[in-house]
Amino acid sequence: MTRHFLTLLDLTPDELRSLIQRAQELKQLQHQGKIVESLKHKVLGMIFEKSSTRTRVSFEAGMTQLGGAAMFLSPNDTQLGRGEPVEDTARVLSRMVDCVMIRTFEHDKVERFAEYSRVPVINGLTDLVHPCQLLADMQTYFEHRGDIQGKTVAWIGDGNNMCHSYINAARQLDFHLNIACPEGYDPDAGILDAAGERCTIIRDPMEAARGADLVVTDVWASMGQEQEQKQREAAFANYQVTAELMDQANEQALFMHCLPAHRGEEVAADVIDAPDAVVWEEAENRLHAQKALLEFLLT
Repeated sequence: MTRHFLTLLDLTPDELRSLIQRAQELKQLQHQGKIVESLKHKVLGMIFEKSSTRTRVSFEAGMTQLGGAAMFLSPNDTQLGRGEPVEDTARVLSRMVDCVMIRTFEHDKVERFAEYSRVPVINGLTDLVHPCQLLADMQTYFEHRGDIQGKTVAWIGDGNNMCHSYINAARQLDFHLNIACPEGYDPDAGILDAAGERCTIIRDPMEAARGADLVVTDVWASMGQEQEQKQREAAFANYQVTAELMDQANEQALFMHCLPAHRGEEVAADVIDAPDAVVWEEAENRLHAQKALLEFLLT
């Protein structure tokens, strides 16, 4: 049966942990200059309807490093951009490539694509969730602090696709998530309810950060929400991750951000540029975690 990776819930907790372990191994091997060609002659088709830096570079570099190839497809280059049904594109493309990664707006588009695809489909980001980023975030935490089970994570900001993936991660890896967001910007109720007691909405960001082992944020206006920028700046004015907020967290707390970051908005410059912020390693780990994911789905 073809396995897909559309949300973190598509893998079992054990599979997620072994994937994180494999990502760490692949990282060490790459840093040692050792070549691993586990996906020789495999081809990844990458459909981008949303622009990207980290997702595109990490998947493309990752496939090349594993001995395969990756093909970049934008709406301008494909029939999808001219109205070909998603189902038809899936039927055709999955006869020619070994795996498909999609970065798009509507989550149901990746679900429909997966339904008609003969090969594994990876969600490279939708408006609902961003599971690949969570693989990298969790790998980064595990490398620095060990297993995240039983720890406390503070999410500061919008109840967006990253927040949804953190909720799913709390379910899968058994940690507690404090979500600090202004009213009107809560995460999806269905996703939140499914997590039960693992997640708590706390309006006060200082309180949410108290004793946290990991503090995470994201931009206040995601792609496609730029017209709401001013309104969001007002709503999120008290939700910046500052040095004072980090002082509320555990002394060993890490700071993460999926990038790109707007210094002086969701995060203060002295926080993101501090030695204990792990954002650059977190970004690098997109490469290693996705290589592990590609191996898992294709071998």
